[in-house]
Amino acid sequence: MAFERPLTIKEVVNDIHRKKYLLPSIQREFVWKTDQIQTLFDSLLRGYPVGAFLFWYIEKENINKFKFYEFLREFHERDNTHNSEANISGEEDILAILDGQQRLTSLFIGLKGSYAFKLPRKRVDNDAAYPKRELYLNLLKKSEEYDMVYDFQFLSKEDLKNAGTDDFWFKVGDILDLPESFEINDYIYENELNLLEKDKAKFANRTLHRLHKAIHETACINYYQEKSQELDKVLNIFIRVNSGGTQLSYSDLLLSIATAQWKVRDARKTITSFVDEINNVGDGFDFNKDLVLKTCLVLCDFSDIAFKVDNFDSNAMSKIEEEWDDISESIKLAVQLMANFGYNSKTLTANYVIIPIAYYLYKKGNPHNFVESYRFNSERADMKKFTTIALLKRVFGGQPDNVLKPLREIMKNNLDDFPYQRIKQDLRVTNKSLKFTEEEIEDLLWMKYGNRYAFSVLSLLYPNLDYKNNFHQDHIFPRSLLKSRSKLRKAGLSEKTINYCMENHDYIGNLQLIEGVPNQEKSNKRFKEWLELICPNENEKKEYRIRHFIPEVDLDLDNFQEFMEEREVSIREKLSKVLL
Repeated sequence: MAFERPLTIKEVVNDIHRKKYLLPSIQREFVWKTDQIQTLFDSLLRGYPVGAFLFWYIEKENINKFKFYEFLREFHERDNTHNSEANISGEEDILAILDGQQRLTSLFIGLKGSYAFKLPRKRVDNDAAYPKRELYLNLLKKSEEYDMVYDFQFLSKEDLKNAGTDDFWFKVGDILDLPESFEINDYIYENELNLLEKDKAKFANRTLHRLHKAIHETACINYYQEKSQELDKVLNIFIRVNSGGTQLSYSDLLLSIATAQWKVRDARKTITSFVDEINNVGDGFDFNKDLVLKTCLVLCDFSDIAFKVDNFDSNAMSKIEEEWDDISESIKLAVQLMANFGYNSKTLTANYVIIPIAYYLYKKGNPHNFVESYRFNSERADMKKFTTIALLKRVFGGQPDNVLKPLREIMKNNLDDFPYQRIKQDLRVTNKSLKFTEEEIEDLLWMKYGNRYAFSVLSLLYPNLDYKNNFHQDHIFPRSLLKSRSKLRKAGLSEKTINYCMENHDYIGNLQLIEGVPNQEKSNKRFKEWLELICPNENEKKEYRIRHFIPEVDLDLDNFQEFMEEREVSIREKLSKVLL
């Protein structure tokens, strides 16, 4: 391969717009963030090289052997992250991008598209949390970022409305409407930028001319063109050239091979939409294509479950496609169980924990109404215990394949009921076990509020809660009070007691699980007052104390240390009973 005639950015962006360039199914999806796009445009204006590109020329008689996708133009972090499949019927030869998709998509979005990302502290389901943003260049100021010269920003209409008078934001895509360099001067005069103080006027003029030169004149897109029609060779090239940058995961590559080999379904569309579906179960999860493809290997009983190209040959792909309905149903059931156990993306600390559960359900034929029916109460209880303890013991850390394979072997021979006890007894992997020691139980008491494992510890204390309801981790003695030295002093506590309160208020000993609405009502009330409010008689107080491991001690603020020490004794006893 040799370099072809280099192209200008305008040429390439217009050809992407005309769908002259497409993305082969072996490409990953767009993953760059706005700061990466802004840095790319800054590099262009500074005359920095933007790297070589690799295009794949595909003859028209071969284009139906593969699937192709269009470039993303209007990126939306929630609603539009997947590339649309290209209609190639009746097409002549095609140019597909093997290396440079992230950069080319960034140029396309910056010049002809938009990028919508979520505003902080806004709900995911709020459409207003994702304003449409287009790329702008400040013509009056340099960037305040230490590694940037030019101030590129993705701005919404609201951002522009609130812009300061010291800024002049030029929409970067408008440079395409100024093909001649003299039109830059016309723009400067029409917007009276020449009337500004000398330094600002010169900076605006030079910046706009640099942008024009970078987009219209400089042939900076240097590319090779691969003309081989052999998939194996192209895949090998693709893996090599994608070994840097935003790392290509094996799942991207394997999913691409599946797309080329599945006969009935579009594997990429099927699996990516399935990932979106399971991530929307309950309070939301963070599963990915890696997990789904790994689960396929495990459930289909392939001996080697590693992410290797050799493990995804045509026979394997055929079996996965044939079994997809049952595989996807098993995964979905396992995810629904996780949600019913109270887990979500913040508390499910190892996504691979669902694979053994999915395998069991798959081998049992995905029993009807498994998630809800009382007939499966015992199995669900054992699955919950397995999930919680496997997460706390971090058994899927490191090299999870070494755990998944022996777990699968145990499952194969124990399908009458979910074999939690058998797993606990027989799982023998180096440094991996479901068995706890007393020292490890003691360590659980040092879990803090906000720690991703804290929910798992608390769920062992509350095994009978209906987690389909929304439960909060609540500070029994209010956090807002215990972390404030001034408030504690005002309450008349000694410095020694104050120090203890401030150092220990976030530990498990001061946490309970209560439903969301009562937690909001409790707010910052002192616990003794709250208990009187919700438990007006002694029997109710006694039941509450038992349910939440509240010791029979004075519940005034100055007795927080004794409360913690006594409650930790009860929690330790409960955890020992469950785990030892």
